[in-house]
Amino acid sequence: MSDQQFPGLSSVIIVGAGPSGLLLALLLAQLSPRPNITILDAAPTLNEAPRATHYGSPSIKLFRQVGILAEIRRDGYMPEKICWRKLSGERITGYDRSLLHDGGLDGDGLTVYWVGRLCALLERELKSRAGISVSWGHKVTALKCGLDPRDSSSSVAVEGPNGQITTLTADYVVGCDGGNSTIRRLMFGPRNFPGFSWDVPIVATNTMIDLDKFGWEDTQFIVHPEHWFMAARIQPHPDPAQNIWRISYGEKAGLTNEELMARQETKFSQMLPGCPQPRAYKILSKSPYRVHQRCVTKMRMGRVLLAADAAHLCNPFGGLGLTGGIVDVGALCQCLSGIHSGVCDDDILDIYCSVQRGKWHDIINPVSTANIRRLFLQDPEKALEEDEMLQLILRAETDLELSRQLQGAGNELIYDYTRHFHHGRGGVEGKARL
Repeated sequence: MSDQQFPGLSSVIIVGAGPSGLLLALLLAQLSPRPNITILDAAPTLNEAPRATHYGSPSIKLFRQVGILAEIRRDGYMPEKICWRKLSGERITGYDRSLLHDGGLDGDGLTVYWVGRLCALLERELKSRAGISVSWGHKVTALKCGLDPRDSSSSVAVEGPNGQITTLTADYVVGCDGGNSTIRRLMFGPRNFPGFSWDVPIVATNTMIDLDKFGWEDTQFIVHPEHWFMAARIQPHPDPAQNIWRISYGEKAGLTNEELMARQETKFSQMLPGCPQPRAYKILSKSPYRVHQRCVTKMRMGRVLLAADAAHLCNPFGGLGLTGGIVDVGALCQCLSGIHSGVCDDDILDIYCSVQRGKWHDIINPVSTANIRRLFLQDPEKALEEDEMLQLILRAETDLELSRQLQGAGNELIYDYTRHFHHGRGGVEGKARL
């Protein structure tokens, strides 16, 4: 088959304009010739709720690939110290990332950048580079075709902001529409999302407060059966009183969202150092969350695909939900680029489904589960004595190579799909195989 005969990738519909959907669109916009990319989102505009902020090495690699890392590093920052503490403030153990000497702007080091800013940056880059705009207020109401493996395309029914219904067709539809994914529900039904939900709700806040005066580091996880939480500096400022911190804490089961919000001042006075009253800090935003550990049985049906939170969820402690979603996007783009250039057929998407689900089951789910359980299901006075992971981190404080291994573990989420490409004369030589 000659290059001119390759079927290529003419069009993709991406449902969901969060970080995963927008990043996928920007990656696909780099293909040549560029496919027609349509981005739909039911919301009227970008989501500004306090959400993920920390990006590890797998994310940084993709940001570099699409040419946005310099701006992220300029407006964000690279935290150095991460630790676990008792409620009293006593330090249990932690990492010092500066020891890895990867803090240069060209490195792959951990970077903090608000996800709302990331989405705004991605949307702006899509518009300026490729002339692609998000169709806000456009809700997918039906999958009209594409779930049957024999279908040669996929179509969705879309309700616009004025209630008008249109049908859009593309080679593939990709659901990047989050934990309440419409595409996932249309594929599997409203209740088919295997896994479980944590009984404990989370309240996430962006708070301007001075925690430096207590000797706190860039990020700390507080181990306590009742007042467990994370406090991470997400926007440094020369005046410590104007530092912005993401303070995310666990709450009692069974409370309504209104009750959770009403308890915030009391929780801060009980758990934060110095027992601060409201005059000592400023809440910029706050939101309750219910957290889950769930993964679909398939990330592909015919011409319809899932990625990121639409396909799998985990609790936020450790940042594996955001990182895992971004890794999905990089993996899916690699597969679609192979189809586009004719070096594989779309059986590679079955490999995508198998590998990415395996990464969730083998790494994301067990590690994130251990991360949250570590905070409230052990005695803080015995944590270092009984928790093998904390013991490893303690060893890593004086063992640089072990520190590198532990802090670089996120790279295990990356899989090279080009190993399934076929580069012989004539392009496709056979089906992609695992």
